[in-house]
Amino acid sequence: MADNSEVDWEIPGHVRVYKDGHIERLVGYKHFLQPMYNSFYQVTSKDITINKETDVSARLYLPKQVENQPEKKFPVLVYYHGGAFCMGSTFSPLYHKYLKSLSSKANIIIVSVEYRLAPEHPLPIGYEDSWQALQWVISETNYDAWLQNHADFGRVFVSGDSAGGNIAHHMAMRIGSSEGMKVIKGMVLVHPYFWGVERLECEIEKAGNESSKALPVDAVDKMWPSVCPGTSGNDDDRINPFVEGAPSLAGLGCEKVMVCVAAKDLLSGRGRIYYEKLKSSGWKGMVEFLESHGEDHCFHLLNPGCDKALEMMKCLVDFFN
Repeated sequence: MADNSEVDWEIPGHVRVYKDGHIERLVGYKHFLQPMYNSFYQVTSKDITINKETDVSARLYLPKQVENQPEKKFPVLVYYHGGAFCMGSTFSPLYHKYLKSLSSKANIIIVSVEYRLAPEHPLPIGYEDSWQALQWVISETNYDAWLQNHADFGRVFVSGDSAGGNIAHHMAMRIGSSEGMKVIKGMVLVHPYFWGVERLECEIEKAGNESSKALPVDAVDKMWPSVCPGTSGNDDDRINPFVEGAPSLAGLGCEKVMVCVAAKDLLSGRGRIYYEKLKSSGWKGMVEFLESHGEDHCFHLLNPGCDKALEMMKCLVDFFN
């Protein structure tokens, strides 16, 4: 019998999950930033509660340039943070810094969603929280003055990195399958967390490559069953949207998509497959692909000033506008 104190899987320096199911989050949970006006980026942020019963909440970002043009409407981005569904927060310095920069440069209102995390709140709770937040935004009847005064509800985007990219995909699919729901403008998947039982050739290569260790392959194998205890495994279509019997990507409820991958990232092969499968699915929208060579998983959050992060930022700004 396994010792309950034995580690089941971990991402070194980030999270450690034990055999008995309890979790040790090593970063991002001791230092949250308060919302405020940032004079450098000229962006104001604030926190709102979407559902008082579940504590589903969000941090909103409003650029000064948007606020100063009350006669004009601007696009809205609903963003889902990463963290393997079990760590991370929109209130962390990592996301706060990146999203206020994106909001400023793209002149876009951002609603960054704080969904509940596994294992305390196992999937599909995170999906349901994320869906509730998206519905709250696109209903056009939400109670937030920033959205009511400045949002163009015909230009709503969803995006997320890693597990947040997985969530964004499922939100767009749910919109596409919801009768009477208007499609959103677009979706950006940044280093999305998709996986499967059968190992891709590039995954085998990266697993043995010491230069690419942001995500250990044995940890990724164990992540999904850990955060989604009712799953059928790593070929569950929620984590493997390409498995036989999975809903067709032709059902995406958006007009355009950008898929971003990092060449050294263990997950990059799945991102590329997503792009290729979407192009051949019969979906009627426009899809773009950006590969950041020489970079690893979510490098843009850790080093937002590097050349490849700035290149990606420019592509996102162009996509949203």
